[in-house]
Amino acid sequence: MSSLHIGIAGAGLAGRTLAWRLLRAGCRVSLFDARQRDDLATASMTAAAMLSPLAELAVSDEVVFALGQRSMRLWPQWIAELAEAGMEPVYFRQQGTLVVAHAPDNASLEHFTRLLQHKLPEACRAQVHTLNGQTLAQYEPALAGRFDGGLFLEGEGQLANDQWMAALAVEIDRLGGQWHEGQAVERVEEGRMVCAGKTHAVDIAVDARGVGSKPQWLQLRGVRGEVLTVECAGVSLQRPVRLMHPRYQLYVAPRPNHQFVVGATELESEDTGPVTLRSTLELGSALYSLHPAFGEARVLRLAAALRPALDDHRPKVALREGVWHINGLYRHGYLCAPALVDGLAHKLLTL
Repeated sequence: MSSLHIGIAGAGLAGRTLAWRLLRAGCRVSLFDARQRDDLATASMTAAAMLSPLAELAVSDEVVFALGQRSMRLWPQWIAELAEAGMEPVYFRQQGTLVVAHAPDNASLEHFTRLLQHKLPEACRAQVHTLNGQTLAQYEPALAGRFDGGLFLEGEGQLANDQWMAALAVEIDRLGGQWHEGQAVERVEEGRMVCAGKTHAVDIAVDARGVGSKPQWLQLRGVRGEVLTVECAGVSLQRPVRLMHPRYQLYVAPRPNHQFVVGATELESEDTGPVTLRSTLELGSALYSLHPAFGEARVLRLAAALRPALDDHRPKVALREGVWHINGLYRHGYLCAPALVDGLAHKLLTL
């Protein structure tokens, strides 16, 4: 058990998960955030929360892959710990991912397959299964007859990010964490947080504000991501599906109650405005092409948020001028967060 008082700026995915792990270890934790804990307009809440170390390797590197592999072992453990504490079970599935393409886009699927086979460690290549139309239909009956084949990426998964974030908030309260909500963090310095004009002394300061940390980490930038959430009783998917396209990879992540989170857009822009008509049309038309029953889907939410990225697109944990930083999670937030948080928590508890 630890008697450390740790201040964390940012109550998003990384900050909130870190606060929970430190509270479990006996630390005193103060959590500071400019938003309210249930605010939906954040990167943590604007995500499909797909856990895809293999699929993401095609557009990332071995560092992200290793973090993802480590996180895949932690997610079921941590979700079980929340359930043991009395939380409602967080929706979590680890039934693999399907990757498909329409006939005109088969070249994109072939390129994706070659990239994976080239970049994957030899020990993991057996997790990539090539499917024909018949075997694909066995994995996902809703797609029977719609594609000539595809890939099955064994061991990948997904979770409901809204349930995860809500469960953490309840558990942080139960463990005695102190929230400072709706108050902008002005400065994070060694041994103190300056929030709403007031200085709070802490033993260790952690900055997990994502794009909000730009004034103290100038290499950070925001990358705009947009997602569409729909409800469609006419389609049942057992696992996430990625649809290859020359311009983007559409991903469709099924959720409980016939809901689906859909995304594809990744824009080098720090615009925080609403989703554009072009993005809405692209996401909707690609979803309809996956299965025509999606034409009757009810749109529940269209959302955009900025994901924090560094130049090499690798997430980082770093000690800078006496302040610990966890940032740069980019499009790999839910994939990499457990490994990053676990590593940082161990560092802080052994200082």
